[in-house]
Amino acid sequence: MKAEEKSGSSSDKYSCKDICSKNTCAKDMCTKDTCTRDTCVKETGLRVYGHGKPVRLFVAGLHGDEWRDTTEILMKIEPPEKGTLALIPLVRKGEYTSTLDPAYYPVMGISILEAIESLNPEVYIELHSYSRENLEKLAGRDRLERIGVPAYSILKAGVLLGSVSPWIRRKYFPKEALCLSFEIQKGNPGSREFAASMLEVLKETGSRDEFVEYLKKEFPKQARKAIEDYRHFYGEI
Repeated sequence: MKAEEKSGSSSDKYSCKDICSKNTCAKDMCTKDTCTRDTCVKETGLRVYGHGKPVRLFVAGLHGDEWRDTTEILMKIEPPEKGTLALIPLVRKGEYTSTLDPAYYPVMGISILEAIESLNPEVYIELHSYSRENLEKLAGRDRLERIGVPAYSILKAGVLLGSVSPWIRRKYFPKEALCLSFEIQKGNPGSREFAASMLEVLKETGSRDEFVEYLKKEFPKQARKAIEDYRHFYGEI
């Protein structure tokens, strides 16, 4: 995104070294040989709930002040009924570098790459936030021509749905993975509430096809656009 656009138990196979990136984990965050919900209580660092497949990875607070509207959503989410849910509630705050910039993930988003390489998630979700005046820049029809990526779809309560950066999508995930980006309207409690409800669905989702079917049923217009955009940009779904 361009700057102007804008309680479970941890899996016992993950050590503190695996769960807390050296770039984000505070010294007092990990105090035992393995991390638990009690030791990884801060916003930064990776929390892993549940075990086995499917594996979902949700991340928020990727840059700038977006953490103000997104981090708390992940802090409050409960573990899934089955499979694994990994969370990074706060990746980085302060500096703003677009996730469309190839330099973002290897530097500011290194904790995301470490989590992907460790967990191999089937579902990957990013939570971003935007200002009302920038809606057209994100969801306008000419976004592909202006920015080089498809426009977001408007779901409900100011929440936008799109794909993640092509850089990470192509480099780190197979085509059958589900990789989505949600944009939450800044300062809008209803937007945060609706986004949280979507994550409740996604934390139980087992595959891309399963969520596509859900989207077709609940948001048919947006589902058609998402599928068309994906095929146009990436090829066959």
